[in-house]
Amino acid sequence: MAKPVILTVDDDPEVLQAVARDLRQEYGDRFRILRAESGASALEALEQIKLRNQPVALFLVDQRMPQMSGVEFLEQALSMFPDAKRALLTAYADTDAAIRAINTTKIDYYLMKPWDPPQERLYPVLNDLLDDWQATFHPPFEGIRVIGNRWSPQSHQAKDFLARNQIPYQWMDIELSPEAQQLVEYADCDTLHLPLVLFADGTNLMQPSNVQIAEKIGLQTQAEKPFYDLIIIGGGPGGLAAAVYGASEGLRTVMIEREAPGGQAGTSSRIENYLGFPVGLSGGDLARRAVTQARRFGVEILTPQEVTGIRVEDPYRFVQLSDGSEISCHALILALGVAWRRLNVPGLEKLTGAGVYYGAAQTEAMSCQGEEVYIIGGANSAGQAAMYFSKYASHVTMLVRGDSLTKSMSQYLIDQIGETPNITVKTHTSVIEAKGETSLEALTIVNALTGETQTVPATSLFIFIGAQPRTEWLDGVVEKGDRGFILTGPDLQLNGRRPKGWTLERDPYLLETNIPGVFAVGDVRQGSVKRVASSVGEGSICVQFVHQYLSNVV
Repeated sequence: MAKPVILTVDDDPEVLQAVARDLRQEYGDRFRILRAESGASALEALEQIKLRNQPVALFLVDQRMPQMSGVEFLEQALSMFPDAKRALLTAYADTDAAIRAINTTKIDYYLMKPWDPPQERLYPVLNDLLDDWQATFHPPFEGIRVIGNRWSPQSHQAKDFLARNQIPYQWMDIELSPEAQQLVEYADCDTLHLPLVLFADGTNLMQPSNVQIAEKIGLQTQAEKPFYDLIIIGGGPGGLAAAVYGASEGLRTVMIEREAPGGQAGTSSRIENYLGFPVGLSGGDLARRAVTQARRFGVEILTPQEVTGIRVEDPYRFVQLSDGSEISCHALILALGVAWRRLNVPGLEKLTGAGVYYGAAQTEAMSCQGEEVYIIGGANSAGQAAMYFSKYASHVTMLVRGDSLTKSMSQYLIDQIGETPNITVKTHTSVIEAKGETSLEALTIVNALTGETQTVPATSLFIFIGAQPRTEWLDGVVEKGDRGFILTGPDLQLNGRRPKGWTLERDPYLLETNIPGVFAVGDVRQGSVKRVASSVGEGSICVQFVHQYLSNVV
């Protein structure tokens, strides 16, 4: 944590230098000593200190200054740092003013000039004040702070990006936090330009894009080399496993992720059936461990970065990025994962990010403290989210279109949900309308068996349905099934024939697409088992096929 600040203010340069010297000699090892030659310059310095989220322990201010007296300065400074201790430096003629200030401005103490020797006339007084301050001091959060409106889609985007990339941050609601309102004012940011993201070095960004945040916090968005042995597109469990195995076996490897490592699995609040973790782990924990492991083997991880196209010029495969750059490789693995299927229901699209969320359980859970939460979905992700929200929300209602949870949810989750008193499961139930102007206010739900409709008040709806691949950008390049999932291996062969354009004498490998040297693993692959362990397994074994392919290329 940064050292707490002691600020001394005096318009006399010689006095200011002397008091700063004495303060630094006695307190410099524990406190940061700052000095200012006027009240105005001191207030400017305090604004920067506030933006950096640094604590102020003590003001030591000369009473007799032009333009702004010591008392006048303290009246303004205490609005920024109300817990700081305050002492006046006074001449004998100013004693009456100092005594009045004790009552009006709550001055803690006044000191007569000169204060020599400081060991007798300065340090004992300040030691008492600093000890009192230290006894009640609660260190501030020193990471990134996000200030915005809870119902702002842009604010949700910033929070979700930081959360999924394992970056600690503090959320401050502009409507609830007086401190947030002050910080917005100090940063000269009006509410139309929220969210405001404040960084520990005192800098800030207004309405930043994910790329701007990434560059500021040091995430890598550009490749270091023009060519790699292996490029992996997608940073979910399958992509991370392929990265670890590829790099550990000597392949120059880069992984490109459009949002955050971990993919959809990374948003899971609890995975309890993953081998080797008997008490379970969150998707974020799994992603963090895998990223650390991949980087230890030298994998470059580009995030957020999006691939917009691939092209083939044998023996090379070229990948085009959204920023216009291009990198090449010999072998390419598509580990694109899937996205939550969007619901085509009146009102949902307008309110997405403003009370309606696809996934994002861990990002928004704290905001739902004591509220009613609705969840759409009946598979494991929905069940994990329901259990997670049950710790914060007063009640969680799961809306399930089917007749039970047994068709798509693991039994351990069904049992946990059944034993949790503040979770209700409504089967045969769908949402047919979301209502609200600037944020979600109500849901209209219907029971498919009875036809009964009901409108219920709601502020938070989380949707966990379906698996929709984002493979449109591969049209005309990679062969896909009817729903957009990528075909590999035996699925490419029609009536025993190899795929069109296939020029090699061998058949495509198990996880190989219709383009030699381009593979697909995990949820994006046609016929894959939609489980974390399956994706990890496919990513791992795919590297063996990559080696077999490379043995005939290089």
